[in-house]
Amino acid sequence: MKKEEQRPAFNQDDLKEYAIFGGLSNEQVQRVAENMLCSMHKKGAIIYNEGSRINGSYIVHSGILKIYKTGFDGKEQIIRFAKKGDLIAFRSVISDELACTTAEVIQEASLCYIPGDTLTGLIKANPDFAMDLMKLTCRELGESNKFLTDIAQKTVRERLAEILLLLMDTFELDEDNTLQISLTREELANMAGTATESVIRLLSEFKADRLIELNGRKIKLLNIPQLIKTGNVYV
Repeated sequence: MKKEEQRPAFNQDDLKEYAIFGGLSNEQVQRVAENMLCSMHKKGAIIYNEGSRINGSYIVHSGILKIYKTGFDGKEQIIRFAKKGDLIAFRSVISDELACTTAEVIQEASLCYIPGDTLTGLIKANPDFAMDLMKLTCRELGESNKFLTDIAQKTVRERLAEILLLLMDTFELDEDNTLQISLTREELANMAGTATESVIRLLSEFKADRLIELNGRKIKLLNIPQLIKTGNVYV
């Protein structure tokens, strides 16, 4: 992990912004703040690699990361994105296993490293915090199961429409109905589990059907109800 720039340690008020720390006492929050190490990371920085030993977890203070696995052919499969308030790498700390994913910065990020013994100490001392982590683990497992089902049962067209809606829900739209995250066509393909050429073709079809408008990497959603129908998404 390459640290680009150190940031001052957080105080209690800073940490209370994040839901994951909501069940901690003031004393426990202060302990976390004192043990965290925060730093800035530029786009393209790898925070940890699949198969590496992780000795702590990270809370995202700003920016965006992509979490992905690498296939036998070297192709990325994006599992999810991490944004402000998200805790990453905690499962490897708890299970004491090697990292099963890679985390890469795609929008300059400020991350705060929480040592593993600090995290496990909170789990042992605070049942509410342990339960919150369990719920977070279950939610991520549910998302992974849904992804596997979509890959097996949905067409690429349906998956791409659903991905655009997922990005809308995760990062929201600006005042012009444009997605507030800019991804390459390859990254979209890695989310959909298909070839980049297929995504390029389908985006052109979506544009022709007046579902979206393209401006470089920027994607404006023109017809959200039709995208929901195209993606066979239940709302």
